[in-house]
Amino acid sequence: VQLVESGGGLVQPGDSLKLSCAASGFTFSNYYMSWVRQGPGKGLEWVSAIESEGSSRTYADSVKGRFTVSRDNAKNTMYLQMNSLNPADAAVYYCAKTEEAGMDYWGKGTLVTVSS
Repeated sequence: VQLVESGGGLVQPGDSLKLSCAASGFTFSNYYMSWVRQGPGKGLEWVSAIESEGSSRTYADSVKGRFTVSRDNAKNTMYLQMNSLNPADAAVYYCAKTEEAGMDYWGKGTLVTVSS
């Protein structure tokens, strides 16, 4: 299993950014996928999850209404569209393959910095 995040970078407050998670080594379309972040000096925070076919999506209250998770099973890729970014969103963002028992495989993360 391999998960590779991309799309992070330095943005200003109010800007948008779209993250990608490219998956390989498993049948991507069979699994829920999640986004988790870790801000500087903070613990892990679950951000969002998407059902295997994309019909169900859930979000943390902190990002609801600003972030949108999606997936393209033909491309084995999950996305996170992040709008109205603020400094509290600065973090390393990880994608994770998600089983009923939890998240069993993680990528190495992509860094999002929000600063004016």
